[in-house]
Amino acid sequence: QVQLVESGGGSVQAGGSLRLSCAASGYTFNTGRMAWFRQAPGKEREGVAAIDSPGSTTYADSVKGRFTIAQDNAKNTLYLQMNSLKPEDTAMYYCAAGDRWAPRGWLLLQRGYNYWGQGTQVTVSS
Repeated sequence: QVQLVESGGGSVQAGGSLRLSCAASGYTFNTGRMAWFRQAPGKEREGVAAIDSPGSTTYADSVKGRFTIAQDNAKNTLYLQMNSLKPEDTAMYYCAAGDRWAPRGWLLLQRGYNYWGQGTQVTVSS
């Protein structure tokens, strides 16, 4: 049974940094893709950053240059380093994993993932 557990969320002032972690169990890294999504109140869940099995990364335009996704295969952990945070980054952040074939164009789409964590809240104040 796959389990994804996020941590590292919190409250920070604009311009600050946070690092989110996603500990995975029952899921083998390097066999599919993993990603971070976020959902703000009243908005749809959106893909933020993704990494596929060869290690290629993809970012939403809104976070390019500020967020970095990385994975530690030995620790079965996915990370999201978030720098220069803005109030509009405030959201619940979710870790996702997918082990079914999907086109590269689905890397930042929910349909590309079949396992989800419970989320960790990030709040950025101005």
